[in-house]
Amino acid sequence: MRVNQPAGKYYSTGYLKKLCDLWDLRGSGVTNMHGSTGDIILLGTTTKQLEEVFWTLTHDMGQDLGGSGSNLGTPSDCLGQSRCEYACYDTSALVYFLTNEYQDELH
Repeated sequence: MRVNQPAGKYYSTGYLKKLCDLWDLRGSGVTNMHGSTGDIILLGTTTKQLEEVFWTLTHDMGQDLGGSGSNLGTPSDCLGQSRCEYACYDTSALVYFLTNEYQDELH
């Protein structure tokens, strides 16, 4: 399963704990953080666990799910203005805009 990373790849420890606890319960416990797609990869589960994972991610953790298949890579941004004093624009805002613009076109 692929889960989109948050803007700038900033995670709270609480979010990471919930994600790992969920995957220990419903999956193999094996993850790949920011693999070739840039997403969090949750490796190894059974089909009957998928809906339980989706429900928990979306309803209990507030995670946005969805994908574009091979039509659009997962947009990713640098830390931008949140950590770089020389950043010229808000990279997180740009990625948010591009995601909404092009994901909506595909769906």
